[in-house]
Amino acid sequence: MQLEPISDERIYESIGQYGRETVKIVRIEKARDIPLGATVRNEMDSVIISRIVKGGAAEKSGLLHEGDEVLEINGIEIRGKDVNEVFDLLSDMHGTLTFVLIPSQQIKPPPAKETVIHVKAHFDYDPSDDPYVPCRELGLSFQKGDILHVISQEDPNWWQAYREGDEDNQPLAGLVPGKSFQQQREAMKQTIEEDKEPEKSGKLWCAKKNKKKRKKVLYNANKNDDYDNEEILTYEEMSLYHQPANRKRPIILIGPQNCGQNELRQRLMNKEKDRFASAVPHTTRSRRDHEVAGRDYHFVSRQAFEADIAAGKFIEHGEFEKNLYGTSIDSVRQVINSGKICLLSLRTQSLKTLRNSDLKPYIIFIAPPSQERLRALLAKEGKNPKPEELREIIEKTREMEQNNGHYFDTAIVNSDLDKAYQELLRLINKLDTEPQWVPSTWLR
Repeated sequence: MQLEPISDERIYESIGQYGRETVKIVRIEKARDIPLGATVRNEMDSVIISRIVKGGAAEKSGLLHEGDEVLEINGIEIRGKDVNEVFDLLSDMHGTLTFVLIPSQQIKPPPAKETVIHVKAHFDYDPSDDPYVPCRELGLSFQKGDILHVISQEDPNWWQAYREGDEDNQPLAGLVPGKSFQQQREAMKQTIEEDKEPEKSGKLWCAKKNKKKRKKVLYNANKNDDYDNEEILTYEEMSLYHQPANRKRPIILIGPQNCGQNELRQRLMNKEKDRFASAVPHTTRSRRDHEVAGRDYHFVSRQAFEADIAAGKFIEHGEFEKNLYGTSIDSVRQVINSGKICLLSLRTQSLKTLRNSDLKPYIIFIAPPSQERLRALLAKEGKNPKPEELREIIEKTREMEQNNGHYFDTAIVNSDLDKAYQELLRLINKLDTEPQWVPSTWLR
């Protein structure tokens, strides 16, 4: 509703009703279908401006302030209206808006220059499903893995942010839940869910369907290495990092069995031997005649191997036929120091150790395509998996993403090995030409 500008005479007539209150009259230009960039709250019958959002018409004008009481907008009385009525009213208005306000009595110091922080989101957020967001139109939706540029944390519960890539076409900042607020909500949600189903507390049930029987596979969140419940994941602070030419980031391929990560790794090793190398593993078994120490394996005693496990020197390790095998952080570092790119296929349990090291890994999740496409790909390799085996791979994929997705830098859906190989090569080459977002803790 684009109203005719209200005459000054009419405004002066209407403000007479507010008696001795000091009022101010403000005019702001508002574009069609773009929020004004302010939120309001109710205090008894009054409607008070509670927040000015960066980049909006309200902030750019410098005429509206937190704590101002809104008496009228374009001649429509606001006192006594619910905040939702005010939002609906404003969303329909554009052009010149005339506000009659009682200025805030609070004297606020000029805002300090806030530092922009960059965070990676570890959860999906849709403001239209959030009953607590102060204004749904100002809420910023995002997905797990998105980079957000947080420009204001003045309100600890509701940060103001832009999504990476949206800065140019989205002048108005959006509201996202603050870190502590989101953690509290998730903790509360988990408590409610545990109260509803106390017998399943801290556990993930994965049911495997079978025509004859139903088998339940139990994963205990408190004991299973795949599941890290130390903290509720919300945001992780990130910084841009460009790998030096002589210190390449190790490439880690992760994925369920039969999804192609080992084939992709082997293809890279075979085609570009001068560029890629694998870390030399450690073992406690005896050296065979054709093997060379330091090239095929680092041969060590069980006592030395167990001491290195205790000292946290291994990324991953295991036992096979009474012999210990493992990949050490130092073995990966040796490849990096040689100027080559270290290629590793690891289990998800190893990711936390790897990420807490100083190796700055680039972690790529190799995901299966649809169940039908996966069956066709495996048939090409002469494999004939049963339907329940295919379902198990898809279920394992979902579980890996749910419990470890926050460690992944990117993902490739392997619906065709040649295409997946080209995409893998493109991502690795991009590390040389473009800076990448990494956890800020790596650069401190």
